[in-house]
Amino acid sequence: MQQLALDIGLFGGPTLANFWAGPNGEALRHLELWVGSGAVAAPRSPVPTYLWGPHGCGKSHLLQAAADALRSQGALVGWMDAGAAAQEFDERWAAVFMDDVHLYTADQQHQAFNWFVNAQSLQRPVLAAGELAPADLALRDDLRTRLGWGHIYSLQLLSEPERRAVLRQAADARGIFLSDEVMDYMLNRFSRDLGSLMELLGLLDGYALQTQRAITIPLIKSMMENA
Repeated sequence: MQQLALDIGLFGGPTLANFWAGPNGEALRHLELWVGSGAVAAPRSPVPTYLWGPHGCGKSHLLQAAADALRSQGALVGWMDAGAAAQEFDERWAAVFMDDVHLYTADQQHQAFNWFVNAQSLQRPVLAAGELAPADLALRDDLRTRLGWGHIYSLQLLSEPERRAVLRQAADARGIFLSDEVMDYMLNRFSRDLGSLMELLGLLDGYALQTQRAITIPLIKSMMENA
């Protein structure tokens, strides 16, 4: 059975509140304390944080949620991911976020190291994420060393029962009935990472309302054929 990976974002936008922690509660609590540490002007710990784990475990969700939380407080932040254009470090940034560091090119690694050095000199925290532990990253030594000296959290994928529980809770919140048959189909035919599953649920909800039909396997097939 070939899985279909939906190239779509997280439904409703990533927040710390809508992150289903499962086995990753320690990392979530760390970021909740960090984000809620006070007013923007109050100093946050400059010790960097690094999250690592397989695709779909929630690394990007947590980074985006923390960055958005700071922005909602009026702070400016620096953001770099594998697709970001080059940007000079801005001393007004309250924090620096680096996502998907395992994919950084040589030029991006140079920029990331520059950001790290500037952030440290100004006592600004760095929150980063990648698929590998710091010691296993194929990055320049000085950057890899800095990513590995602070708080490090290994994130795990949710188990299938946990993913089912999240889908069931989200469906109930929308007033949607998901049969076991439909849930089996969603988990077997589509990307299993939680972000894609939640977005799929949102798309199904909208398509079901549009067509005035219940969510069934034929409805899912119809939606995909008309996408």
